[in-house]
Amino acid sequence: MCRFLLVKSKNLIKPKNLLTQFAKMAKKSKAYDGDWQGDGWGISFVDSKNNWQCHKSLSPIWEDLNIFTAFPKTKTFVVHARSASFPNQKGNITFNQPFINGKYSFVFNGLLKGVRLPNIPGNIGAEKIWYLLKQELKENNLKEALKKTKELLLKNSKEIFALNIGLATPKKIYSLCFFTKYPKYYQLRSFKNQDIEIICSESLDWNRTDDQRIINEKVI
Repeated sequence: MCRFLLVKSKNLIKPKNLLTQFAKMAKKSKAYDGDWQGDGWGISFVDSKNNWQCHKSLSPIWEDLNIFTAFPKTKTFVVHARSASFPNQKGNITFNQPFINGKYSFVFNGLLKGVRLPNIPGNIGAEKIWYLLKQELKENNLKEALKKTKELLLKNSKEIFALNIGLATPKKIYSLCFFTKYPKYYQLRSFKNQDIEIICSESLDWNRTDDQRIINEKVI
């Protein structure tokens, strides 16, 4: 399983503080089967020219704390801590998310079984889901594309434990949260005030009195 974080700020901020909180959370977080998020990580952030830049590492994210200060101020960034589904998928940095395409940055967390969609490009499940979503984005707005991707996978999968997608543009962040099992692990959390909006796999050190919500089986 994996953990992800999407941040949209009104003002330019350094990712370091939230990135450090996320890394510490990822180190402590364990899936229902004891799995951890130690197979590398990645961050994408919007630069001064409104383009996505990306950094990826094969180290567990909590072992790279010393490089967090190097990431520049930005208004939007996306982070993903990976847990490889199979041993032969470890150690390949191209499998690390976020995946970037044009104005979009994509991250995924979930588990699908018995997917009956042959000839979908991609070496791992996240790449295949990203391909399907990109096809839907050609003809639909972002929220509709997320819904249609979910419907397609529901129709063509034997079982879906969870299908959580984070998608960001330079100006907005979105998520799809769907799960049928293990809600404590798969529920996404969101936080929003006048300065910042956050979507994350688990709660970070935000003010509990502010607008924190559990995202349950919907697109926001």
